[in-house]
Amino acid sequence: MNYVFVPFIVRTITTLQYIDHGEPMTRQNFFFVIIAFLLNPVTLFSGDRPTYQFLQNDVSARSSAMAGSFVSMTGDPAGIFYNPATIGTSAAPLAAFGYTSHLLDFKSGFAAYTQEFEEIGIVGIGVNYFSFGSFTGVNDQGIETGTFNAGDMAVSLTLARPFEENLYYGITGKFIYSSIAEANSSALAADIGLLYLIPGDDPISLGISITNIGSQLDPYINTKESLPFEIKIGGTIKPQHLPLHLNVNFHKLNEEHDSFLDTFTFFTVGGELTLSKALRFRFGYNNERRKELKIGTSAGMAGFAFGGGLALKKIRLDYSFTSLGKIGSINRITIGFDV
Repeated sequence: MNYVFVPFIVRTITTLQYIDHGEPMTRQNFFFVIIAFLLNPVTLFSGDRPTYQFLQNDVSARSSAMAGSFVSMTGDPAGIFYNPATIGTSAAPLAAFGYTSHLLDFKSGFAAYTQEFEEIGIVGIGVNYFSFGSFTGVNDQGIETGTFNAGDMAVSLTLARPFEENLYYGITGKFIYSSIAEANSSALAADIGLLYLIPGDDPISLGISITNIGSQLDPYINTKESLPFEIKIGGTIKPQHLPLHLNVNFHKLNEEHDSFLDTFTFFTVGGELTLSKALRFRFGYNNERRKELKIGTSAGMAGFAFGGGLALKKIRLDYSFTSLGKIGSINRITIGFDV
């Protein structure tokens, strides 16, 4: 993977507001210049299939119920895994813990906590893991040699701050560790993100997230593998007369395509419907997942997700169901707290 443009992206985020003859750029111009830069084919990243694929998995039940369409959603500590800027609007301390049951007895989970520190900003810490379980090892004669485990883990530290009114930025640094039996690998990576809020009768939030910028420290073998670098953009709208947050996200914008329009092939749509003060219903659709899981002429319910949330005073309970079509399904549970 070619990282030659990464330093330029970082410098762009901190200096673009002053490129117009020394005068600050408007928030609108700043945000859309960043989008134009990221969609420029010259700056797109490409490479072989990367390692640490668990970093691209959905984490929380709330986000997965909306098919991962979460780049511009606020008020959730799990946002640090999608767009670090989204926690910038959360002044009150928040915590969340989640568990996921995958196919083949694979398991995963996460923990996240965010809190505001005066003169620093909103700080978040997070841990997410993926366990492949226990396996029986055999030698070249087919004789069992015992059992071994395999799994991945990432520990994250996030800082989010307002850039100016209604515009937030965030950055995450993370340490990644993976092990298979006695072999292991590690890496350092960073995520950066922007969130722009457009107030009004129908408030809109726009988000950009650049994730997994980094490199392996110690590879499994002598050759270092690339990380699952990704560029995502998305928007959320809350119609004035509807108790609904509607999201649209475009994923993997860094991947090469035959035409510009094909760049937007990987998209997700999600919604969160407020049924009452305590009850939420969520739904989502993942276009890439539906295409990949199509078997023959039928995809079944692959790509669709559903879920709900229950808020009881300072405790929130979320559940999601993600269909993998004929292959099976994934169930997630998340518990959140207003600390």
